[in-house]
Amino acid sequence: MPQPKSRKIAILGYRSVGKSSLTIQFVEGQFVDSYDPTIENTFTKMITINGQEYHLQLVDTAGQDEYSIFPQTYSIDINGYILVYSVTSNKSFEVVQVIHEKLLDMVGKVHVISCEEGKALAESWNAAFMESSAKENQTAVEVFRRMILEAEKMDGGVQPGKTSCSMM
Repeated sequence: MPQPKSRKIAILGYRSVGKSSLTIQFVEGQFVDSYDPTIENTFTKMITINGQEYHLQLVDTAGQDEYSIFPQTYSIDINGYILVYSVTSNKSFEVVQVIHEKLLDMVGKVHVISCEEGKALAESWNAAFMESSAKENQTAVEVFRRMILEAEKMDGGVQPGKTSCSMM
């Protein structure tokens, strides 16, 4: 088996939209129902996708708003971004669009995996789309798996059309 590849993914979004819940569901396989505001946490997980082992470093960020200044660390050595919003919060949906614009200004082309009602927005960004629920454990693992495959496409590590990833 080839050597493990390291990948760093930042999870961004408005406050209390489920960034930590999604991340913990993926890393630990459990839903955390309580809300304790995150300053910033980093999680690690090993995952195998298409026979390649990956060492993931997941940066679970503090909630952003339209006025947040992005720390430079959100652009250094990041292989992908997962933008999260709540389907019950218009404000979080608006803020995720501002975050996307800030990312484009900061790092250029961004591949994003978004949630429900974001399909049209994701298509307008030419980005991947996937609906997920950390609470119901719906596709929590697949969100991160898909992000790795998108990052690999950017690196040329996975040939388009040669993955077992289903398009949503």
